[in-house]
Amino acid sequence: MKKMDKYEIEGLDQVVYYEKLDNGLEVFLAPFTNKKNYIMTYGTKFGSLYTTFIPYDKNEYVTVPDGIAHFLEHKMFEQEDGVDPFNFASKSGTYSNAATDFDSTKYYFEGNKNFKENLDFLLNFVGSPYFTDSNVEKEKGIIAEEIKQYDDDIGWFMEEEMYKALLHKDNHRIDIAGTVESINKITKEDLYKTYYTFYQPSNMFLVISGCFDVDEAINTIKNNKVLNSAKTNIDIKVEEIDEPLEVVDKYKELSFNINNVKMVYSYKIPIEDMDVFDLKIYTSILLDNKFGGSSLFRERLKEKELYTRFFASNSVVGKYLIISFHADTNNPNELVEEIKKELSNIDISDIELERIKKVWIASTVMGSDDIGYINSNIFHDVINYGKVHYDVVKRLKMISKNEYLRIINGLNFENSSFIVVKPNK
Repeated sequence: MKKMDKYEIEGLDQVVYYEKLDNGLEVFLAPFTNKKNYIMTYGTKFGSLYTTFIPYDKNEYVTVPDGIAHFLEHKMFEQEDGVDPFNFASKSGTYSNAATDFDSTKYYFEGNKNFKENLDFLLNFVGSPYFTDSNVEKEKGIIAEEIKQYDDDIGWFMEEEMYKALLHKDNHRIDIAGTVESINKITKEDLYKTYYTFYQPSNMFLVISGCFDVDEAINTIKNNKVLNSAKTNIDIKVEEIDEPLEVVDKYKELSFNINNVKMVYSYKIPIEDMDVFDLKIYTSILLDNKFGGSSLFRERLKEKELYTRFFASNSVVGKYLIISFHADTNNPNELVEEIKKELSNIDISDIELERIKKVWIASTVMGSDDIGYINSNIFHDVINYGKVHYDVVKRLKMISKNEYLRIINGLNFENSSFIVVKPNK
């Protein structure tokens, strides 16, 4: 049997075994000797963004209804043999669930016994779609109710409105679950062509961390009959979105059932040829230094009573970096001017940079003893970067002021969107 590649996570007492199988499935195994439980996550590189694609057995693009990735995730838990994955897992005290994001869907088991049986079952149920006209229709009502539950969620509303104000074409502007109208258009035929296009092993990966035997794990995976019989190694072609640089709305004022004024101020910044991993690190340093909980900005504005709640975040959306500032404030215009003023001076002291580095390195080292932390980091890296970064501690140690200034000075802060949400009258 082929020997798995072995990677040491630099600076941490942890190894990861890796193998790409002949069917294209990537397997990442991170065994721990000091734990009693395990987490197995089976993921596909398919989320709500991908609605226009060429099906596995066709030659032309089709467009499926918004929310189909989330709908598909729900339907995978209904098996033809009637065995409920939740019930199967719970019999051994195992927790089972799934989640859909913009660019991925994952199914996971977390337990401390019946490892081989649970792994085999996970591969079987995710590899065995069962859609009928009746069970698809039944699911529409369930998901419609789930969608309606978010109608009164201000956080959900503001994130959606932020993306709508920033993006013209990119599907981040559409709710992951779709709309009641869009999911009512989904058919079992839509689900099957979507499943067989994106749920092929060559577009999937498996991450296992915790207490388990590596040889038992890889043997179980390689001997799984459902996995071995899956359609795979088929080229996947999705529509490429040419998202314009300019924002949709520079300013938008909305109302919602809330008690106080809220705002989100966002920048849409082209990434161009920057290394996305480094870009995220250095923009996170900018936000931590300038707008973090212990920053002078926060202290100064708190004294002026300019906000009661404030946080900043960064994310990558296609070929753009999104930096956003969220706040509860009665003076949104003044707060935005303060943000702009703070961003006009991006300098950072050597002492503050070293403090941030030490905090991040310590957090990474502590996290390395958490099987969930390792599992989610591997999953995140595969989806966002196409590879796992085994040298995070080394890269954090190499953070420099010159590189920070080079990257941040290279950012284009010209395209912004400002949304103010006021209480309903």
